[in-house]
Amino acid sequence: MSTTQIEQAFQAWPQVEPALRVPHNEREYRQQVKLMDRLVDEVGENENHPLASMMEVLGVLIEKYEDEHVAELA
Repeated sequence: MSTTQIEQAFQAWPQVEPALRVPHNEREYRQQVKLMDRLVDEVGENENHPLASMMEVLGVLIEKYEDEHVAELA
């Protein structure tokens, strides 16, 4: 990643951070699930879509929350 790309990421982070933060409560978790639903509608199964990696990162964050806070079905 170049210095210019890092600077651009620093500038963009305040707008992106709410969507890509680690969820710490049910409200944040639900917001991320809602965003994931929108991404699935947009990206579908197109691994080359520009938002595919965002969907992948968001999926990891959601899965981490679920592993720690959502009881498994018996």
